[in-house]
Amino acid sequence: MRVWIDITAPAHVLVFRPLVEIMRGRGDEVGITARDYAQTLELLELHGLEADEVVGRHGGRSRLQKARQMTHRLGALRTWARGGDFDVALAHGSHELTISARRLGIPSSTTFDYEFATLQHQLGCRAATRVVVPAAIPPERLRPYGVRPPKLVQYPGLKEEYYLADFEPDRSLLDRFGVDPARVLVVLRPPPDVSLYHRHSNPLFPQTLEHLGRSEDVHAFVLPRTEEQREYVRGLALPSVILPEGAVDAQSLIALADLVVSAGGTMNREAAALGVPVYTTYGGRLGGVDEELIRGRRLKPLTDPRALELRKRDSSSARVRRDPAEMLRLLLSALDA
Repeated sequence: MRVWIDITAPAHVLVFRPLVEIMRGRGDEVGITARDYAQTLELLELHGLEADEVVGRHGGRSRLQKARQMTHRLGALRTWARGGDFDVALAHGSHELTISARRLGIPSSTTFDYEFATLQHQLGCRAATRVVVPAAIPPERLRPYGVRPPKLVQYPGLKEEYYLADFEPDRSLLDRFGVDPARVLVVLRPPPDVSLYHRHSNPLFPQTLEHLGRSEDVHAFVLPRTEEQREYVRGLALPSVILPEGAVDAQSLIALADLVVSAGGTMNREAAALGVPVYTTYGGRLGGVDEELIRGRRLKPLTDPRALELRKRDSSSARVRRDPAEMLRLLLSALDA
């Protein structure tokens, strides 16, 4: 079987790593296209994967630039995939893949876990053969995108519980970055500034960074999404902040942290899957997955940095592990349509 995967953001590398290993381990051929955005290409290399073709960049904040980049990517992806004789195409929210695959007559599956990225899903879900999402997302929220059974396939738990099933943290990472084990280690992830669904400036994250960055009993490890964010944090010169120069093993960092504060979704859910206390500063509309995590007290909304419970964590926190082969089976159900 020949499988095409399009990877357009750093988190997608993590989702597909175990699935690629399973497929290649049983003799399937996997072709990977990728977008040059944030640490996507660095993380592909870090996790032992390589893009067969790098196509396009992020369009930034401008809707016009996003449209131009999408047009460019659609043409380039079709050209690349046309001669690949692919049996199926898989994506995590890449509407360019599902649109391209449909025009080429290739069945496709897309997966995501935030249902309010409206424009992206209007395009990607309608073109997809299967839409594979967490059971926590109410099905009625997906109907405006043309998604109903049998196109709709839902799975239990978090996607992070599947792709982190075989994960064990690299404990040497803390020494490499000079983390003081006596301090409370807080991992921080800034808001996704360039995402269309996060258009409102939220002062809470900068306030939280300022609060933690001046605390003498804390090490605040910041994982910026872009170089612009990296320069902003560097310019603050906060004494308790640790700022890496490139991509790092974020999953090990989360697993070894005492606390995570993130304005995005993936890192929040990774922390929840790894049993690490996590607060969200996300300023947009919460999706079904985050709503369920909040109800289960696995995720806490943060409204004031002074409300953070800064203490060392018991490292024996419970984890949930799920079989990534089951996730792969659901994605490949596009072949049965």
